[in-house]
Amino acid sequence: MKILYLTGGAGQMYCGSCLRDNALATELISRGHDVTLLPIYTPTRTDEENVSNEKVFFGGISVYLEQYVPMFRESPRWLDRLWDSKLMLKLASRNSISTSPKMLGEMTVSMLKGEDGFQHKEIEKLTEWARHEPPPDVVSLPYSLLIGLAQPIKEALKRPIVCTLQGEDLFLDGLHEPYRSQSLELIRGGIKHVDGFISVSEYYAGFVPEYLGIPPEKISVVPLGIKLQGYERREREAGQPFTIGYFARIAPEKGLEVLARAYRQLRASGRIPEARLEAAGYLAPEHRNYLSDIERQMNDAGLAAEFNYRGVVDREEKIRFLRKLDVLSVPATYNEPKGIFLLEAMACGVPVVQPRRGGFTEIVEKTGGGLLVEPDDHESLADGILRLYNDSELAKKLGESGYEKVREHYSVARMADRAIEVYKSVLT
Repeated sequence: MKILYLTGGAGQMYCGSCLRDNALATELISRGHDVTLLPIYTPTRTDEENVSNEKVFFGGISVYLEQYVPMFRESPRWLDRLWDSKLMLKLASRNSISTSPKMLGEMTVSMLKGEDGFQHKEIEKLTEWARHEPPPDVVSLPYSLLIGLAQPIKEALKRPIVCTLQGEDLFLDGLHEPYRSQSLELIRGGIKHVDGFISVSEYYAGFVPEYLGIPPEKISVVPLGIKLQGYERREREAGQPFTIGYFARIAPEKGLEVLARAYRQLRASGRIPEARLEAAGYLAPEHRNYLSDIERQMNDAGLAAEFNYRGVVDREEKIRFLRKLDVLSVPATYNEPKGIFLLEAMACGVPVVQPRRGGFTEIVEKTGGGLLVEPDDHESLADGILRLYNDSELAKKLGESGYEKVREHYSVARMADRAIEVYKSVLT
């Protein structure tokens, strides 16, 4: 099968969607499928072998210039090549792209307008390139925020379109009005041009029909999958303090502050006499003060030496980080549909403690790899962590179950099997 697979670059950030797209494309290629993984906005960053195309469409610099400087909407192609070069995009992304959706309302609406938006020239570049390539069997869009591309690509290539759904509501709900309402209306208007939708979880498949107006029969679930090579059971070092870990973006919605509050409560109560809190993940410029506030609170509690932020880690560092944990928790304050970090922790035999919400519930229940606690409740979270601290046999049992069940239900091979089924279904 020949697949044209678009994926959204996120600058210097390890993005969960990018990691998923790259892992799936890599697995499909290994099976002999002809996959072109085409970056949008910026080159993608992955912690595995990157199989994406060298060429980047809708380069972030061009998209921005066309949005806010009218002359660039008709600028000559030779000038565009400068902004669209991989070197320029890499240089631009070094400054860390702001991920605040409040700043991006106008551009989001323009992109969703497709050929009627300010980036119409970029669509022409993409479709012109695609017409000169061997025609794909199917075209895959990475999320509904790019549904404005469905109609022009379909008209140009006469091939079915599949669109993945993987958490767009967090971004959309952060937009100021009227951009949020306009974006939702444009997405709903583009649904008719998409032949099938892929949801990354059962939870999200049940959520988006009402939220985006997608008919349930057009949605198929392709569970998350990770490449399991290199993941080994954690090794508990004798004499080491009980280690609680957090591995995700450092952002309010991911809940590090909730975990830090639970940690302070546990230490203040004396119920865990010796411990440490380890965190790792991407930190955007707009969230540096958020991390600073957490560090200040830990310092005020006399626990500054027990909290460590390890920054952005590559694959080898990530596995090493996870294998040192006794428990992982990312108590997100919204209904996260994915949770790749849970799979990665469980793949190392690390039990998790998560709020009962979003995709977390089905991952924990399907794997038996952790405990579910009340959402947005640091006391309930503290109780869950304390339970594992006090019951080492339970912690071991949950860790073993997660280790085995991730390999059974959430391997990249299983994800690829299901994805191929969906692609074939839109061809019939």
